[in-house]
Amino acid sequence: MTKRNTQQRRHTILSKVNAQGEVSVESLAVEFETSEVTIRKDLTALEKSGLLLRRYGGAVALPQEIVAKSNDKRDSLRKMAIAKAAASLIKDHNRIIIDSGRTTAAMIPELVKKQGLVVMTNAMNIANRLLSLENEPTLLMTGGTWDPHSESFQGQVAEKVLRSYDFDQLFIGADGIDVARGTTTFNELVGLSQVMAESAREVIVMVESDKVGRKIPNLELPWSQVTTLITDDNLALELCQTIESSGVTVIRASV
Repeated sequence: MTKRNTQQRRHTILSKVNAQGEVSVESLAVEFETSEVTIRKDLTALEKSGLLLRRYGGAVALPQEIVAKSNDKRDSLRKMAIAKAAASLIKDHNRIIIDSGRTTAAMIPELVKKQGLVVMTNAMNIANRLLSLENEPTLLMTGGTWDPHSESFQGQVAEKVLRSYDFDQLFIGADGIDVARGTTTFNELVGLSQVMAESAREVIVMVESDKVGRKIPNLELPWSQVTTLITDDNLALELCQTIESSGVTVIRASV
């Protein structure tokens, strides 16, 4: 099949995904009269371009937590670049926490490459995405009191559950970054984030560069609790150096 026909087929597949919400490899192979291997290659290429998400037996449209509340493709690509850099830090059989948030949720498709993961989360949307992965990581939920602001479980029950486990890594976002102090948030409920950090050997903050320098009153995690900050390559080098002077490793993911 020519390159032109391949592009046309992928364009049609993407249109179907966006219209229907999901598609299967089997049905697409029948419709386009091609092999399932070819369709899987199409879906992989579309996922790498940030246009859909692979799932067992097919693909689904990009969820709102990845593309945010806009159609800004640049924003989506930044999230995916940060997500890939974060996933590269995860080893097979690691025990990890994924906090609620659109940037942390963008990492989930990358986890399909990892084996034997144990994943704790406080967000229902992240839990649902984890359940669709072909490698079937072990899923743990914090439970607790539902907070509509963060769309996640919070409170003493969630904190108690977290304290009963030991994790290798925490992946967490932020509303803003105070270069001098650490991560900041609009949400006054910061107790669970602090318990998450205490429960993990490494704390990896995932945040887009335009959030660095935002002045938000509520300090969530001081730099002393953060191991690594992953952002995109739009962050100025001088800001990287300032953050690194606080003992934090900064990774600038290429978009």
